[in-house]
Amino acid sequence: MYGTLRGIILFKWRHFVCLSMVAILPPSLAAQEASAIMRSNGVGVLVNKQSAPSSTALFSGDLIETQPESVARIEASGSTADINPGTIVQFQVDELVLEHGSLSVNTSHGLRVRVGCVIVVPVNNAEWTHYDVADVDGKVSVSALKNDVNIETKSSKVQPGKQPIESGRVSVREGEQKSREEKCAGAAMKDQGYAAAAGALMNSPWAIGSAVAVVVALTCIGLCHNDDPISPARP
Repeated sequence: MYGTLRGIILFKWRHFVCLSMVAILPPSLAAQEASAIMRSNGVGVLVNKQSAPSSTALFSGDLIETQPESVARIEASGSTADINPGTIVQFQVDELVLEHGSLSVNTSHGLRVRVGCVIVVPVNNAEWTHYDVADVDGKVSVSALKNDVNIETKSSKVQPGKQPIESGRVSVREGEQKSREEKCAGAAMKDQGYAAAAGALMNSPWAIGSAVAVVVALTCIGLCHNDDPISPARP
């Protein structure tokens, strides 16, 4: 009698655990949805040092490189960015970190471009802003094609535990072009960009989904197999 009751309890507990995992799994993967899509001509474009197909999902921290003969476009909600040949840029949800090369941004969500301590920020987020940024030979050039942008220069000296302080701001009016020296340009990318790109691969929904699927499968093997309960009711 005791063995039969114990078997029934274990049977119900196994199914409760499995059903709970099935209910939790979809929201966990949904939280890791791609932030943007990258489209390219399919030749000479790398994402996280790997050759990319013509259409690729992007996650925050992904590193994009275009070879001299290739171009790419990032498409996100309310923003697009055309990446020119010979460019290295890191994608983040609210900004692009440009290490070298040039790109063209068209945004209504305030998508900014950072080159080390130089940050290019749209002035009016309620309207579409179109601007170009180039980082060549130690100089950052900014062209405002539609609406105005600001060039904000941050201090390269950062105290531990504190954010960089703003040390200068210059407005680039629609139709104007202005340049600034890189100063500490590229430092942020070299320190954390490639590590973030590698981390982004491990944080992708495919990696997380595979890991969770393995856990679910192993758990259900132990808990959900009806023919071979953990503690059989019969000897």
